[in-house]
Amino acid sequence: MADDVNQVFFGDKMIQNPDGSFLRNVIKPIYEILSKVIFVLLDSTFKSIFDVYTIHSSRSGKCSLELRELIPFTCIYIDLYQFVFFNTVQIFHVGLELMFVYSLQILEQFSDGWWKSKINFVEVRTYWQVYRSFDRMWVFFIMALQAMIIVAWTQSGSTSANYEVVLRRVLSIFITYAILSFFRAILDVILSIHAWRNSDLTQPLRYLLKLVVAAIWAVVLPVGYSTSVKNPTGPLKFLNHWARDSHNQSLYNYILVLYMIPDLLAIMLFLLPRLREKMELSDWPVINIVMWWAQCLFLRLLGCFLSLIIQVNHANNLLCAAKTLCWKRHACGNLFTSKVHNILDIGAKCQASIQLLCGGYLSFFDAYLFIILPLIRPTKVIMKIQVENYRLHKFVPNVKHNMGVIIAIWSPIILVYFMDVQVWYTIFSTLLGGVLGAFRHLGEIRTIGMVHSRFESISSKFRSCFVPPHSDEVTETLSTSKEPNENEYFRCMWNEFIRSMRMEDLISNRDRELLLLPPPLTNKPGDQLPLFLLASKIPAAINIAKEFKRKDHAELEKVIGSDKYTSAAILDCYYTLKSLIFLLLKDEDDKKIVDKVFHAANGKKSFLQNFNMSGMPLLAVKLEKFLKILMADYGDEEFKSKITTALQEIMYIIHESIDDNSTLKEALKRDEISHKFKNINTDVPLNSEARRRITFFVNSLFMNMRSAPKVSNMRSFSVLTPHYNEEVVYSDEELNKENEDGVSTLFYLKTIYPDEWTNFEERMKDKLEEEKKEERRKWVSYRGQTLSRSVRGMMYYKKALELQCSMEFTDYISNEEDCIRKQKLPDLKFTYIISCQIYGNLKRSKDPRQKDILNLMIMYPSLRVAYIDEVDEASKEKTAGKTEKVYYSVLIKGDTINYSEREIYRIRLPGSPTKIGEGKPENQNHAIIFTRGEALQTIDMNQDNYFEEAFKMRNVLEEFPHSHGAQKPTILGLREHVFTGSVSSLAWFMSNQEFSFVTIGQRFLASPLRVRFHYGHPDIFDRIFHITRGGISKASKTINLSEDIFAGFNSTLRLGSVTHHDYMQVGKGRDVGMNQISLFEAKVANGNGEQTLTRDVHRLGCHFDFFRMLSFYCTTVGFYFNSLVTVLIVYVFLYGRLYMVMTGLEREILEDPQIKNNNALEAALVTQSVIQMGMLLVLPMLMEIGLEKGFRTALGDFFIMQLQLSSVFFTFQLGTKAHYFGKTILHGGSKYRATGRGFVVRHSKFADNYRLYSRSHFVKALELGLLLVIYEVYGESYRNSSLYFFITFSMWFLVGSWLFAPFIFNPSGFEWQKTVNDWTDWKWWMGIRGGVGIQPEKSWESWWDEEQEHLRYTSIRGRVLEILLALRFFVYQYGIVYHLGIAHHSRSLLVYGLSWCAVLVILIVPKVRNKFEIMK
Repeated sequence: MADDVNQVFFGDKMIQNPDGSFLRNVIKPIYEILSKVIFVLLDSTFKSIFDVYTIHSSRSGKCSLELRELIPFTCIYIDLYQFVFFNTVQIFHVGLELMFVYSLQILEQFSDGWWKSKINFVEVRTYWQVYRSFDRMWVFFIMALQAMIIVAWTQSGSTSANYEVVLRRVLSIFITYAILSFFRAILDVILSIHAWRNSDLTQPLRYLLKLVVAAIWAVVLPVGYSTSVKNPTGPLKFLNHWARDSHNQSLYNYILVLYMIPDLLAIMLFLLPRLREKMELSDWPVINIVMWWAQCLFLRLLGCFLSLIIQVNHANNLLCAAKTLCWKRHACGNLFTSKVHNILDIGAKCQASIQLLCGGYLSFFDAYLFIILPLIRPTKVIMKIQVENYRLHKFVPNVKHNMGVIIAIWSPIILVYFMDVQVWYTIFSTLLGGVLGAFRHLGEIRTIGMVHSRFESISSKFRSCFVPPHSDEVTETLSTSKEPNENEYFRCMWNEFIRSMRMEDLISNRDRELLLLPPPLTNKPGDQLPLFLLASKIPAAINIAKEFKRKDHAELEKVIGSDKYTSAAILDCYYTLKSLIFLLLKDEDDKKIVDKVFHAANGKKSFLQNFNMSGMPLLAVKLEKFLKILMADYGDEEFKSKITTALQEIMYIIHESIDDNSTLKEALKRDEISHKFKNINTDVPLNSEARRRITFFVNSLFMNMRSAPKVSNMRSFSVLTPHYNEEVVYSDEELNKENEDGVSTLFYLKTIYPDEWTNFEERMKDKLEEEKKEERRKWVSYRGQTLSRSVRGMMYYKKALELQCSMEFTDYISNEEDCIRKQKLPDLKFTYIISCQIYGNLKRSKDPRQKDILNLMIMYPSLRVAYIDEVDEASKEKTAGKTEKVYYSVLIKGDTINYSEREIYRIRLPGSPTKIGEGKPENQNHAIIFTRGEALQTIDMNQDNYFEEAFKMRNVLEEFPHSHGAQKPTILGLREHVFTGSVSSLAWFMSNQEFSFVTIGQRFLASPLRVRFHYGHPDIFDRIFHITRGGISKASKTINLSEDIFAGFNSTLRLGSVTHHDYMQVGKGRDVGMNQISLFEAKVANGNGEQTLTRDVHRLGCHFDFFRMLSFYCTTVGFYFNSLVTVLIVYVFLYGRLYMVMTGLEREILEDPQIKNNNALEAALVTQSVIQMGMLLVLPMLMEIGLEKGFRTALGDFFIMQLQLSSVFFTFQLGTKAHYFGKTILHGGSKYRATGRGFVVRHSKFADNYRLYSRSHFVKALELGLLLVIYEVYGESYRNSSLYFFITFSMWFLVGSWLFAPFIFNPSGFEWQKTVNDWTDWKWWMGIRGGVGIQPEKSWESWWDEEQEHLRYTSIRGRVLEILLALRFFVYQYGIVYHLGIAHHSRSLLVYGLSWCAVLVILIVPKVRNKFEIMK
């Protein structure tokens, strides 16, 4: 193909390139440039790739020569490098030679000095990125707030407000919109100015023209508004002078119409797509200028248009309306917004506009009534109060209307107003997500009793889901001579499912025998049922039958027939005994006698006449004795004797043994169990995990699942798992190693999984000791978050495919070729690759984990391992004797014959991939070339799978060709089950929180919100779509710390679709200890902080329609930003109250009777308290648990969680999210934090907790505690208000949680001896001097230097903001010094100056004293 392309372009001239020329001449130069950039990044100067460019440019005004050569080239070729480097084989097949020539031309241009920087978007660390990416939302909120304040202010205290006056004032929101547009234009200029240097002239020209036009409108609109006001005052009077003191009420209206002409034009083009297409293709200069000017707005309207198409094609119009209604408080009020295209957004997102408008206006009425209006009257009163006794020195003496108090009161209210969207999103996502789950049949079967009631219909549902329809067409499938019974499909799968749970030790041998489906009997019509449905029915039927007389035949038949399982048990026992006796008897006369007995018993109405029911219990006893004899292992003579005694008048002596008849033995065992066990309907199986798996599998059969194709017709797929240095299999030493309390890992697991350990011992009863030892290691490893557990789970895919092949094709194979194809078909459809990048290092160092990985490859021959091999090879340069490091991406498999590894592929790399990117995504990227098939499932190292779920893979893959709305999916999302919930109380909290997110949360994100992305766990990618569009893992250092979600961003930006499916689940482990969880939350918060700055979030936020943009905000960046705002509200509230208390304004103002009993501020802050204590996380949790397990169970779990202090835990984690998210945006410094996935059975020392939580929690909690104490001492407001008590209680609760949660949830955290040891260790750590090479774990000084490291590398803006924030601590000194009474209540500034002198004396005197003591 490459030769053909070359002939087209170059004629007869052919370019003959030696092997490796593309790697050497194209890939290697790109890699070297990237590695140089990363070297600059890691050279203790910057925190991410874009910081290198941004900071150098901001410091010097221009990039240095080195950076001019490195950074811009990186920006251009980063996507090319990722595509070429990780898809070499695909590139080879699409024209390698052509790309080679083109790439050489580009490299030659670069070598001649040509370079180009970013031309569209530059990442800048600033909080204004949140505003810039979601400016429509903020404009909407601000304008709505202004309108509500205007209406409340005008009508407050007035019984007859003029409607025209109110409307005229409300129209001033367009002035606000113009000012905000001007501010947005300024932000665009400032944040994109670094991209102008090499962009086209039209790009900066457009930004500057936008800025000029926005500035003009920001002046014209206020001037025009001033002419419409009678007798203007203040700023309006000044503006009216510019209009020569004219008065014209219509002028402002005309200006507004003129101002909206661009939006009206955009709406017209949006409604007339054909006209827009012609204009886009037109060559007229005027039209080109118009399209160039309005391109951003058209992109937004295009998003609305695509959303409209998808929503119109959506099957459920009710869900479309419900989606928009979820913005209950913020989705209406278009009267208050400026842009008519927002109205189109509403029209595009719903089918029932009347309901939406009514719900929207009602929601704003709620906000107006409970947040804004109650504060208006007190605000007016405060502005009129004259305060005489001001207790501090007035730096600004002429401030009017008590504006300091107004700001202190309104600031937390405004923050709550902006944060309120997260509350309403959570409420409505909970309600509508629950409704959507109910429509998807979730929770219809939630108990074993429900499985009993619907077991007979399971077989038909199984056939409709998993048995492909038969076709007469000749296909490439295997030829068969007959089709097996379709019920046999279900029996085979069900029994394999039960056996897999037995091998996992979830059930015992007894449970297995009760759950297995037996093969059908030849003389019995219909299929047999498992014994757990029938085992207690025979004794119950005997007790019923013995009371009946000869004339009650119809009544007996009615009673027995009322329970279908009792009837089935009787028939099962009847036909089994009949077959058994006829098989045992050899004499024909005996058979005739027995046949007469059975014929008499089979009479329809003569059964009670022929038999005496009072003898039924004695007959049952004899029958049980007879069955026991048959099942016992007697000698031949003794067996004959006992059989003769037991049968007596029924049969002659038995001459044959029955030991060799396996079918007979199975039937005997069933009859014995059915007679022996009683009351086992609801306690089989005993294990809760086994019960959960059975109920979920049965429930999933009744969901909307795609029908499975034949194995030969299904889509092939691969599974990819990245692995670094995590545990593969626990060693004996790790199992038996005891902690300081004498608790080993093995003892710990035996304690929390007692029934599974009992089942394991039962399974190991007849094993050798060496085998038991190895199986014990596996048993422990399968209960942790190890690689062996993930491999075992994923290899169920192959096991399921093998069973499906055997079910589809009978054993009658036409030829040997078909037999071979049948055996190889699972391997052709499924590939599993572990990307263990350090496997080569493990092998060279003879690490035991290498042997464990090799054991896995031997155990599972289909398993493949990819790793990066580092080899010293002789240099090809002229220098003799020199060697160089060469890197290869290698794929290996296990050799079962030689018990070793066998190399399959070896691909040379330009260098180490992990040198230029984040470890985990690069680990996936280097191995993705070895994957095969049309789909790719990404599985993390902490995940598991189950046989019954692997059986559904064919069904899930059938989702790809079916449209969901107007688009076919490119990522299939699956739900997860968190299997670590039973390890500890913290693990239970996290499992419940994660359970709600991966079920109801992602379900609602996918439909109807359509903002679900990839969250890194069991999602299935359309492999062809993604490897041709940038791959599945963006790997840039730092900025792609949370690389998973960027795959979803990339798919959505490229018009892909992400769906979620509830009928299949994958296991997942979560962190189980306090420190592990905090490190994980810190890593995710860091990743979200980096996401906020990226072009992906900016483009999605700008191009989504309004409601989809709101959904996107609240489910990604907004969640963490609102967590930060929640903490900020506490600071703003307390510092505002501190200001009022210290100045004495609170005493003066709040003595007014109109204000004294007003609780509006406290009522508004209830929202903050609800978020702070984790109640928003509990709502979806309660809904999903209630939906799937019952609402009584959900409420019970909620109360138990509260008793186990879950609110303390969630409040503590709120501080973790807020600290690391805010720090990342302001300073950077994100990094991967290894949480560890082991069992937490050890006590964490206080020094460890101090290092981890000091800056994020302890210092902040002490500051807030000091604020509360000062406010309690000096404050006198709302002492009798219950709401005030609730607010301060929630703040004290926050302080207590941040201070004591690490000790409450620390194993043995309050044991006295450990407390003493922790104190000694902490004092030793505090006393060690720091220095070069001393780790932070060894010295307080080294730790402090590491904690303050970000201040050395942050930008000037970050340093200035950090200094300004630190100045708040002077408020304490400034306020308290005037309340001490040491200067006779003087308000002079000299008092504050003298306090500084006292502080300096206190700080200097000890230093001088210590110096003199040293000199002496």
